[in-house]
Amino acid sequence: MEMKKELLSPAGNYESLVAAIHNGCDAIYLGGKKFGARAYSNNFDDEEMVRAIRYAHLYGVKIYVTVNTLVFDLEIEEVLNYIRFLHQNQVDALIMQDLGLIVLVRTCFPNLEIHASTQMHTHNEEQLKLLKTLGIKRVVLARELSLETIKKFNTSLELEVFIHGALCVCYSGQCLFSHLLMNRSGNRGCCAGICRLPFKLFCEDQEIETNGKYLLSPKELNTMDFFEEIKKTGIVSLKIEGRMKSPEYVALVTRLYRKLLDGETLTSLDKKKIAVLFNRDFTKGFLFDERSKSLMNIETPNHQGIVLGQVLEIRKDKIKVLLEEELNQNDGIRFKEEDKGFMVNFLYNEKGLLIHQARRGEVIYLDNKVNLKKKGVVLKTIDSELMKELKVMDEKKIPISITVKAKLDEELEVHFSDGMFTVSYFGEKVSSALKKPVTEALLVEKIGALGNTPFVLKNLTVDMDSTIFISMSELKSIRRELVEALQKKREEQVVHPFLEVKSPPILPQQEKESAQDVFFHVLVRNEEQLRCCLGLNVATIYVTDEALYKKYKHYEQVYLRLDRVQSHFKDYQNERLLITESGSLFNYSPNNLVVTDYYFNVTNRYTFHYLESFDVKRITLSIENTLNDIKTMCERVPVHKIELFLYGRPEVMVMKACPLNYLVNQNKTCSICVEKKNYYFSDGRNRKFPILSQPKTHLTHLFYHDVLALSLLEYKKLGICHFRIELFQESPEEIKSILCKYY
Repeated sequence: MEMKKELLSPAGNYESLVAAIHNGCDAIYLGGKKFGARAYSNNFDDEEMVRAIRYAHLYGVKIYVTVNTLVFDLEIEEVLNYIRFLHQNQVDALIMQDLGLIVLVRTCFPNLEIHASTQMHTHNEEQLKLLKTLGIKRVVLARELSLETIKKFNTSLELEVFIHGALCVCYSGQCLFSHLLMNRSGNRGCCAGICRLPFKLFCEDQEIETNGKYLLSPKELNTMDFFEEIKKTGIVSLKIEGRMKSPEYVALVTRLYRKLLDGETLTSLDKKKIAVLFNRDFTKGFLFDERSKSLMNIETPNHQGIVLGQVLEIRKDKIKVLLEEELNQNDGIRFKEEDKGFMVNFLYNEKGLLIHQARRGEVIYLDNKVNLKKKGVVLKTIDSELMKELKVMDEKKIPISITVKAKLDEELEVHFSDGMFTVSYFGEKVSSALKKPVTEALLVEKIGALGNTPFVLKNLTVDMDSTIFISMSELKSIRRELVEALQKKREEQVVHPFLEVKSPPILPQQEKESAQDVFFHVLVRNEEQLRCCLGLNVATIYVTDEALYKKYKHYEQVYLRLDRVQSHFKDYQNERLLITESGSLFNYSPNNLVVTDYYFNVTNRYTFHYLESFDVKRITLSIENTLNDIKTMCERVPVHKIELFLYGRPEVMVMKACPLNYLVNQNKTCSICVEKKNYYFSDGRNRKFPILSQPKTHLTHLFYHDVLALSLLEYKKLGICHFRIELFQESPEEIKSILCKYY
């Protein structure tokens, strides 16, 4: 039997949570003040979290809390205490990224439901198999997957996809751009939105002219016009992005997708409302195989609104506009050509008189507060009337059944039931009326007057004698008592029947090791670099090209580095592999010699020990670890198995969208990938970020603008002996020079 589809809404604060509930969501995802991937949202403190869980449960809405950041060793006790608090307060599920923390939570809280965050980069079936072994119930899939690919997954896990909201240009959980450039980790919830900043594109040293400067900025996902296709799939949860968005945004987007999920059709006015509320232009996304150019809005990363009209004339003090949409005082507008805008405090008609509203087709005047020079399109970016409308909502009501038994000389019985819980009142024996008996109509009126409560009367059954007396005050008191009791039962409903909590496993302290020999493991990108390294004292050579690996694999130190995005798994047996994603770990570790790359985001000992359980040869720590983080980990893991990034230009992004395709080749059949030209992005500080596009995988890799070089001595003191050097375009002479510095 196919599971009912769930509409999952975001809440960055309590007002958004209320808006989501009363506009039709089935579940809400939100975060606390720590360990959530939207650190700059308001989020919920502990008191607000309890209130949110109780309020949502009252209305039959589930709460999923994001604990989906990487966790460092020194934070383990703190995060476990936080999860214990969530568990005790009956949260429905956690959304998580950190592999080690997932293992730990499954051990300590075995009946706590876990959903794998989109930050886990889940994009193939082998990853689903691995997550199944971890006891994961649901997986939030990578946004780069198409609907057709998702349909082919053979898994018993619940699948969740994003259907609306902001997109990342990089595969989630695989972006180091913000961390390296601004020390704000996307894996720690602090993404600085580097992809929304202006860049220039260069080929060699020649700037390529583009139609915009926001070259990595995606449009806003919107699947409303294709929603019926999503409904036909086995996808269980349909997720709206937006924990940084306003309560009004959450209200409208939830309301419209609720209509679609219930089989209603959206009107043109509905679609106009969502466009004026927030859009960066819309895309149907990778879910529907949207091509690169159709995914991106390189002109602006900002909200576009809708076309309001055209500028007819510009004076020093006034701007004359022909309206294509209604305009109200206090609306927000933006002049597209100059990207300037303001709130409409004063609105004038053609006679120069102040007005509050102007209709489509009218000519109006605005104060030239922004010193506008160019005519062109005017956008409406805030609709004040819509914002007022969205602040008013129909309160969701819970239907209940009431049963009353009032028989002479028998106990008075009243039962309230919502279908899940029943609360009852048993009173004194019912007496006979001395004067005017209680009529059934009056009893129904008083006991069923649910008014300002969360409940609405579905049906009421009365079994009563015609000559009885019950005071009106007693009926009101009974009603109030049962409403409070039923509300409490719903708010405090038990999600986890047994609050089973176990102690975390005690991992052995590691004896401090002093590194005697140092081993360098060098990643090369061409045959010349490989041949150079073969002649040097290099322990391991990682190659990124399979043909090159096959040619040189008779050398025991040569390994093949697999891509971070895997859709097809070749039958590797007895090979030497540097693997970069969990599907390859699950698939290849039993029959191959495996090293795990730093894209596994290892930041704590529990992730390290989990990877170690696959009998891997070495584990490369995350680049996001500080010296102190690594020092702490070295006290708790086998140091001889650690590999550490020492030198190189790391990849900051891996993208399915190809910038060279949509910026240079205009979405035509692309041959740029095979050209031996150097493309790079340059930012406002003239830093150069190289671009490598792969013709075989159709993935694009973006690299850091500079070489990172760590101090070998500092880490050698910790006992670490395996160090990674990643080459880019270095010549043999430069390679020798690099190694000489470290020997």
